[in-house]
Amino acid sequence: MLKVDQIARAENAEVEEFPRLTEELVPRSLGGWRKSYVRLMLTSDALALVLTLAATQLIRFQLENAGLHLGAVSVPYWAVGVALALAWWVHLGLSGTRDVRLIGYGLEETREVVSSTLVLFGTVALFSFALNIPTARSYVLIALPLGLCLLVLGRFAVRHRLAKSRQAGRSMSRTLVVGRMRGVAELVDSLRGNPMAGFATTAVYAPPSKYPLPRDLEHVQLPPNGLSLHDRPSVEGVMEVCHQLGIETVIMSSNVPLSTREIRHLSWQLTDQHIRLVMETGLTDIAGPRIHMQQVAGLPLIHVATPRLSRSRALTKRLMDIVLSAAALLVLSPVLVALALVVRTHDGGPAFFAQERVGQDGSRFKMLKFRSMRTDAEQVRELLEGQNEGHGLLFKLKEDPRITGPGTWMRRYSLDELPQFLNVLKGDMSIVGPRPPLPSEVDLYEDYVHRRMRVKPGITGLWQVSGRSDLNWDQSVRLDLYYVENWSPVQDVLIMVRTLKAVLAKEGAY
Repeated sequence: MLKVDQIARAENAEVEEFPRLTEELVPRSLGGWRKSYVRLMLTSDALALVLTLAATQLIRFQLENAGLHLGAVSVPYWAVGVALALAWWVHLGLSGTRDVRLIGYGLEETREVVSSTLVLFGTVALFSFALNIPTARSYVLIALPLGLCLLVLGRFAVRHRLAKSRQAGRSMSRTLVVGRMRGVAELVDSLRGNPMAGFATTAVYAPPSKYPLPRDLEHVQLPPNGLSLHDRPSVEGVMEVCHQLGIETVIMSSNVPLSTREIRHLSWQLTDQHIRLVMETGLTDIAGPRIHMQQVAGLPLIHVATPRLSRSRALTKRLMDIVLSAAALLVLSPVLVALALVVRTHDGGPAFFAQERVGQDGSRFKMLKFRSMRTDAEQVRELLEGQNEGHGLLFKLKEDPRITGPGTWMRRYSLDELPQFLNVLKGDMSIVGPRPPLPSEVDLYEDYVHRRMRVKPGITGLWQVSGRSDLNWDQSVRLDLYYVENWSPVQDVLIMVRTLKAVLAKEGAY
């Protein structure tokens, strides 16, 4: 077991000092945050449902004393509302929308809340039809969308509070990472790069290795109470570390040196101690909907679905592109005309700049932009090659002398890219997709990078909302390949929303 230590210590330090250091560096008070979070969710859901049913009652019946007639019995609709709110609130818990695994994961949590709500209302509708209960359909039609909106908004407010807490280093789960050093180091790096996941890497447990430790793991503390690393971790060693450090979550890397029998026994002991067990699969850049679990002879097997853009999905994407690009061109037409006049009158050059780019499956097309550079920009670039600040195959300069005055502020807010809606309408591009590359870049691609051209390039994409020009080449490629492998309409909508935020914040734009 290797202790993540911010204080440089020798490996032969006195064992007696270890518990004191643990208490200083890992406060025991971290454990209560989860109960508080669940209580907030319960309160938020209850408040949302009370407001929903009260508003529905007023909208549908005003102050009338309406009732639901069940034969000779008439039940007041306010009582129906109370029963529905209670059933709704309980069903959200029974269907797992408040599970620990969803804490901090907004998209998955929202999906579970929507699914649970639709199942409940579908069940109510079936019972009403089967038993011929004369339910006021307008009552349900008001309560369903209103309740979903308030539930989602309430969960968002609770998550926002959690995000602020985690940014300050609180509301984290004390985590032990177990495995071989190479896998452990990579996993720790990923966890620390995503604090919203809520895993505070308190300690790592791995056998000795020649693999270099990350810089902040160079100073380590040997395990307490006479434990030793030996050749590999053990069930007893992991449990001892959990008890000593107050571990709340154990994460096993994909290369963990434990047998299936040992993992099974460890999982039992962790369950008895109410400690979560998380296992890394080693799969990267694969979206959740493509991963399916299947039990075979008691063994959990993970199936990874092959990514395919079927005809129906491709048609859906194309329809979205046509509708949204046509609407954008119509709404933004005054802005487009004004920008064209500004560029044209600035130096007398053309308003538009058409550059050859590579599209889907290697096809070539002319990508339109408002001209933001001098008319001799391509010739001047050859003189500036030695000053390139871009990464990999990308040519970028933060202070590019070729950019015109209007071009500076147009680029800052991505206004120069608005004519690309014409490329989308024509079918050369999509609104969301990988960055459209230059032919000279494609000529230097490694074989695997060509996978990014299996879909149409986009005006925006994961690269646009994840740093834009601040990304290096490998990061840009990885984001593009992730998009290609895991495309979905919901993801496109989320990227569009995040694009507005990135453009307004001028993140990575130059």
